[in-house]
Parts: sequence; C-alpha cells; structure tokens
Amino acid sequence: MSMIEVLVSVMVLGVGLLGIAAMQSIALRGGQGSLESSQAVMATNSIIEAMRANRANAAAYVYDGTTSCGSTPAAGSTLASSDLNYWVSSLKTTIGSATSTCGKIVSLGGNNYRVTVQWDDSRADSASGNDKKSIVTDASI
Repeated sequence: MSMIEVLVSVMVLGVGLLGIAAMQSIALRGGQGSLESSQAVMATNSIIEAMRANRANAAAYVYDGTTSCGSTPAAGSTLASSDLNYWVSSLKTTIGSATSTCGKIVSLGGNNYRVTVQWDDSRADSASGNDKKSIVTDASI
C-alpha cells in the first residue's frame, strides 16, 4: 500500500513541476515582450528629442520606414538624415529582428508629429496570431 501512495505522490509532484515549468516559459516570453515595448518607447522619445533639438528643420524628419521595413535610411549631410539613420539603425539592433522592425514619422500639421515604431513580437505572443506590435506617440515639437 505504501508503494502505491509513493507512486501517486510522485506523479502529483511531477504534474506540478510541469505546470511550474510551463508558467516559467510564459513569464520569460512576456518579459521579452515587455522589454521590447520599453525599448520602443525609449527609441520614440529619443527621436522626438532629436527633432526638438533641431526644431527649425523638424519637417526633415518625416520618414515612412514602414514601406521599406528592411532598409535603413542613408546617413546624409544634414543633421536630420544622420539622426534618422542612427534612429532606424538602433531600432533594428535593439528591438525584435532587423528585418521586421520599422519606424515611421508623420507630420500631423503645424508642429505636431506622430512617431510609430513597429516590430515582430511573435516570441511573446505567438498563440494569438497577433505578431505585429507597435507603439504610436503623438508629440508637439
């Protein structure tokens, strides 16, 4: 009788440990998604601050990087083009994968701009089928 009790308790313990391992996996994926979201917010704020520092040429920062998601804008001779090159390069090295991370800056009229960062978050949210994540920030320069 005691051998059966030991067998049942080992099986219950095994099922419990498998549940803990599954929760750990989910927590790690959620942590990665949270890290990428935080990095996207910091990247968005950095380009907005660069635009504020170069306020006279803020319109030169308008960039549609979502149409050519895999490419990085060339660093030109202006401060705005250099800032955009650095911004997109840093997005691609810190968030998601280099081919699926994109940035976009749209003028909303006047001194108002919308900055969008999108990336592939399939590691964190593959179950829902919603792999694309994005952070959208409106700012007045």
